[in-house]
Amino acid sequence: MQIDLLVFPRWLVPVEPAGVVLEEHALAIDAGRIVAVLPADEARRSFEARETLTLADHAVMPGLVNAHAHSAMTLMRGIADDLPLMDWLQNHIWPTEGAHMSRQFCEDGLRLAAAEMIRGGTTCVNDMYFFPDASAAVADSVGLRAAIGMVVLDFPSAWAQNSDEYIHKGLEVHDSFKGNPLLRAVFAPHAPYTVSDAPLRTVRKYANELGIGIHMHVHETAFEVASAVEANGKRPWQRLKELDLLGPDFIAVHMTQLNDEEIAEAAQFGVSIAHCPESNLKLASGFCPVDKLLKAGVNVAIGTDGAASNNDLDLFGELRTGALLAKGVSGDPLALSAPQALHMATLAGAKALGWEQEFGSLAKGKSADFIAVNLDRAGTQPVYNVLSHLVYAANRDQVTDVYVAGRALMRDGLLLTVDEKAAVQKAREWQQRIKK
Repeated sequence: MQIDLLVFPRWLVPVEPAGVVLEEHALAIDAGRIVAVLPADEARRSFEARETLTLADHAVMPGLVNAHAHSAMTLMRGIADDLPLMDWLQNHIWPTEGAHMSRQFCEDGLRLAAAEMIRGGTTCVNDMYFFPDASAAVADSVGLRAAIGMVVLDFPSAWAQNSDEYIHKGLEVHDSFKGNPLLRAVFAPHAPYTVSDAPLRTVRKYANELGIGIHMHVHETAFEVASAVEANGKRPWQRLKELDLLGPDFIAVHMTQLNDEEIAEAAQFGVSIAHCPESNLKLASGFCPVDKLLKAGVNVAIGTDGAASNNDLDLFGELRTGALLAKGVSGDPLALSAPQALHMATLAGAKALGWEQEFGSLAKGKSADFIAVNLDRAGTQPVYNVLSHLVYAANRDQVTDVYVAGRALMRDGLLLTVDEKAAVQKAREWQQRIKK
């Protein structure tokens, strides 16, 4: 049988089943999909490939899924550091956005982010930012899989003037790329403290009608929760529950301030959590109780947040930080094992987006979204446990090859769909404007 591509890695990490590492196996790919995962000798007998990729020192695994990012904020990387969330947001980020936000800003910022994410092994991003039409256009042009957030706020911005306009323009964006297999829309009301009840009810109505998800910052800080209780006597989670927002299509981002009842309800409603460990640590926002959530049966994915608060889009870094943090917070060294962490960064992210049938693991019939990580480096030798190395020792600079739907976005460290030099030059130009 003639196919497009045969991949022969040293180790194959399918993620599903959990904890499995296959040696002397191959990925057979045709028309952008995985035709088979099978022993290497059998693959050579069964298939004639137009192209063969031999990765003698590499682990091949599913592409990483960034479950929460503000990608275009790469252009504000390092602009305001070492500050609490509301000071950082209200006195630095929002004024900068107010002065410079435009479609061009978002295009240039996302192109820079795409170069960084692809280099780091990210093949899918759940993005939340202004000018989602620009984000969709750039993601599509570089071949990056993306959930495009249809932002909703009560206050005006360069993108829209009020909640009705945000929703209306978001729906137009949704319609513009319907049928594109790499893109899907998700409602992105910013947070309970920036979106009032009426638009949230409208969001839920349209989400139900269109079958699309909802992606929202929730319980990010103790201050947020205390302010909500003081204002209306309700914790934000309770308010969202009463508005019928919670469900299997809802992604709650951060969730550092949870009681046991809310953890149980997250499992009951089938809510997914987007855990952003490094951003939460840097802003001293608190600790997401990942171990408790997983034990309750909650789907927990992992995200970077924006580069203005992280300060990078490095999911390998988040993997390691998240795994170590879960152990420290729970006091249990068994919390968030290496296989669980890898699941969180791949299949759990796909599930949060309702895309788990399409990608997130390496299995027959799924889209060929995969990356190769070179473990033949001083920092990842010797190799006793591949899964452990991928979480605790490897870094994003060891990613050599990145494919989405069978298309190479990076081969042997060379970006193929993003002009990195041009993206960096645009970032420098924005730096000069913002500094003024």
